[in-house]
Amino acid sequence: MHHSSLEDLAIAVLIPCYNEEQTIGDVVSRFRVTLPAASVYVYDNNSSDLTALKARAAGAIVIREPRQGKGNVVRRMFADIEADIYIMVDGDGTYAPEDAPQLVNTLLTAHSDMAVGTRRGVTDDAGRAGHAFGNRLFNGLYKRLFGRDFTDIFSGYRAFTRRFVKSFPAVSGGFEIETEMSVHASQLKLPVSEIALDYGRRPEGSASKLSTYRDGAKILWMFAMLAKETQPMRFFGAIAALIAAASLVLMAPILIEYAETGLVPRMPTWVLSLGMLMFSAMMVVTGLILDSVSRGRAEQKRIFYLSIPGRRPRRDAQELPRPAGRRGSSRAA
Repeated sequence: MHHSSLEDLAIAVLIPCYNEEQTIGDVVSRFRVTLPAASVYVYDNNSSDLTALKARAAGAIVIREPRQGKGNVVRRMFADIEADIYIMVDGDGTYAPEDAPQLVNTLLTAHSDMAVGTRRGVTDDAGRAGHAFGNRLFNGLYKRLFGRDFTDIFSGYRAFTRRFVKSFPAVSGGFEIETEMSVHASQLKLPVSEIALDYGRRPEGSASKLSTYRDGAKILWMFAMLAKETQPMRFFGAIAALIAAASLVLMAPILIEYAETGLVPRMPTWVLSLGMLMFSAMMVVTGLILDSVSRGRAEQKRIFYLSIPGRRPRRDAQELPRPAGRRGSSRAA
């Protein structure tokens, strides 16, 4: 796809950053060469190094987001920026800016709302063995819970339409934001695409911000919360089944003994097992009620998504509107 075919689209490159002074200048410069008509925004998330200075020197619009966490940055970016096509990428240099036209081409030709650049070989070597295992585990769990729309839910290289960006709630605060994006697309059955792209290594001296166990726990908790919100009958039904099974295990010996002797010698255990069985039934009823609520919310989200124009209003076709307060934010950065 030639760059000239993108000239009629307002493209915004969004780069969330935290302490990436070694790589951010090169990333911004390469995006400006690859997509010369695009506006490159770097959101500095309380960096203690020269990330903001180097990004601005390379030609990016720098905005500071004081709430720590990638999810908080993404929420701010999606609220601030008006464009037709959004490209989100990490500032650590592991994704090639030269792949951006290919990613946008996939988005447009497939008429998708989100195109994900899946990482080649990420499960073979993700920096640490724990990260590789976590990628396999969570991608497999995602397929079981939410469907087979994605093979790499943690990719940080994505392209979006305006309709997706402005309808995405962005509740997450940290690295689990990519999981929330994927579930949002799966729940509303939005058209999505994937394209395999090369995934590089961080340069020497650049440290990953990921924590295998802490971030893994956050992502697992997000899986549970999203399952509760989008599939309540399945979520509460699983809890009901576990409680009912435990109740029957406690109840079975008492029933056998009652059939043989006509006596119930362990009354507290019998009362506990009956209470657990009643609680299990309550979980089923809760799941049924919340399932109806969840379906209604999904319908409302879908209607809101459809109400958003695919392209921004054409008041200024030459330049992206810059978010209010950019000048002050840049000085603070």
